[in-house]
Amino acid sequence: MRRIAWALPAAAALICGCGAGASAPQATSQPPSPAPASHQSQPAASPPSAKPAPGNSAASAKPQQDGTSGGPELFRPNRTGILSGKVVAVDPGHNGGNFAAASVIGKLIWNGRETETCDTTGAQTDGGYTEAQFNWNVAVYLTADLRAEGATVALTRTSNTGVGPCVTERAAIGNDAHADAAISIHADGGPADGHGFHVIAPLPVRGHNEAIVAPSKQLALDVRSAYRDATGLSFSTYAGNDGLDFRDDLGGLNLSTVPKVFIECGNMRNASDAGQLGSAAFRQRIAEGITNGLLQFTGE
Repeated sequence: MRRIAWALPAAAALICGCGAGASAPQATSQPPSPAPASHQSQPAASPPSAKPAPGNSAASAKPQQDGTSGGPELFRPNRTGILSGKVVAVDPGHNGGNFAAASVIGKLIWNGRETETCDTTGAQTDGGYTEAQFNWNVAVYLTADLRAEGATVALTRTSNTGVGPCVTERAAIGNDAHADAAISIHADGGPADGHGFHVIAPLPVRGHNEAIVAPSKQLALDVRSAYRDATGLSFSTYAGNDGLDFRDDLGGLNLSTVPKVFIECGNMRNASDAGQLGSAAFRQRIAEGITNGLLQFTGE
């Protein structure tokens, strides 16, 4: 999630990186169908039934592949449907079009405590695999897993070809869906000698998120445990404590009214982590781990 070098101008507040009249994506029930992995420059398949997220100009683009390294799609077992009636907000951080939209994502918004930019470009590996693409690739698998469990999924974006939306709008999508849980998918751009994953939970921001701080911490604990079991990755060696971090400078957490966490799935600047994050098979294990954490938190 750490930002790569980018000169962004300060500007007035912007709710989302979209044109006038655009609307947020709505929760859908039809599962996406991730294609086998191919070349890393190709975007992942977009869930066919979802409406375009704010700023996604390529709403009619044909479904493409979960591109980067890795083998064919793993067998996805039939699920139990125990999340029937539950709503999960899935927020793939950043967006593929952010790199060419500095004036949009650089506009300042109020995050409940201070100003921050609408969005950022995100990190990337030394080989050029961007965090925006990684986040989307994982979200496709996670969405399929959650829907197979019976959950309704509200996505904050529906492709990796758009811009934004702003962090304020990402929070609003989960809030408006009255999600039982929300998770923002990221990969870090930490020091090259640091490795591992961590989950970020909110600190209280007066007048905004106090009611969801305690359940969000439980969500973080559940996701942390299930993620480590599924992936075998260690807790981050450079951020947080025992795989947990608590922050009050992220609008996506500060403005949420539903239990929400961020997960930094690994460090894109570390060669070992990057190799795993670039594998389609490993990304499916990531989705499995996150799903299991959400099951533990929301399942009955």
